[in-house]
Amino acid sequence: MSKIIIPLMVLVVIVHGLIKKVNIYDTFIEGAKESFDMVFTIFPSILGMMLAINVLIDSNVLSNLFNLLSNLINIDVDIIPIGLMRSISGSASLALLSNIFSKHGPDSLIGLIASVIQGSSETTLYVITLYFGSIGIKKIRYALIVGILADLIAVLVSIIIIKSLF
Repeated sequence: MSKIIIPLMVLVVIVHGLIKKVNIYDTFIEGAKESFDMVFTIFPSILGMMLAINVLIDSNVLSNLFNLLSNLINIDVDIIPIGLMRSISGSASLALLSNIFSKHGPDSLIGLIASVIQGSSETTLYVITLYFGSIGIKKIRYALIVGILADLIAVLVSIIIIKSLF
């Protein structure tokens, strides 16, 4: 089905452009040129975020932090990375969720907690970096604090609710 939908959408755009008598190719080229400006605007923010993540991973700060948090809240150490990575990257947290499913199973307590965390939290740092950086907002303090706090609450409530129900 997906192999049909995307070409169909492109065809609908082309037909709509022909009906409106728009020079489709020139409009496409103008849009592509504008996208390069946006990429160059967003790139430094994304590069900085990726650099910070790699420094934390390579320095073993994250693994030590995971073990400490696991002991503090009495939860399997495999849950901590997904709780932290969900705020940073949706695809990374999905990969962690897949690893949890492979190791423990989707119906295990850890699998259920990880699933609820995945569904109840947001990729806050990615959203702030991408969207605020693309429109030039530099003062992100309150948005960052509220976003991280909301993600932390989502993780803690997910753990509490799933542990109490199962």
